[in-house]
Amino acid sequence: QVQVVESGGGLVQAGGSLRLSCAASGRTFSNYHMGWFRQAPGKEREFVAAISWVSTAYQDSVKGRFIISRDNAQSTVYLQMNSLKPEDSGVYYCAAALRRSTETLTDVPTSLIRYNAWGQGTQVTVST
Repeated sequence: QVQVVESGGGLVQAGGSLRLSCAASGRTFSNYHMGWFRQAPGKEREFVAAISWVSTAYQDSVKGRFIISRDNAQSTVYLQMNSLKPEDSGVYYCAAALRRSTETLTDVPTSLIRYNAWGQGTQVTVST
């Protein structure tokens, strides 16, 4: 099982930027889809962005503002968050999902239940 650890959260004003990092260890990183999810107080955890070997997927509310990328040599996935809004606040979780043999290189899982290795989360707070 792969292990993941997030970093990079913090407090930022609306309109600002943050970059989250997620370091993975324990298995071959390139065999995993990587995703970012977030959870605001009183709300369910929701999908934010994910990346496969060659493709990405985003929640509609972050398209054009967030960019997910990965560095397989460093076993790290990043989430660059720009033009942040107060509604982006929450705990951000990194997660990993082992790629299945039936999946193509462009398949990008976005369902929370597909991911089975989770980090502890990092807090992102966007002030007005």
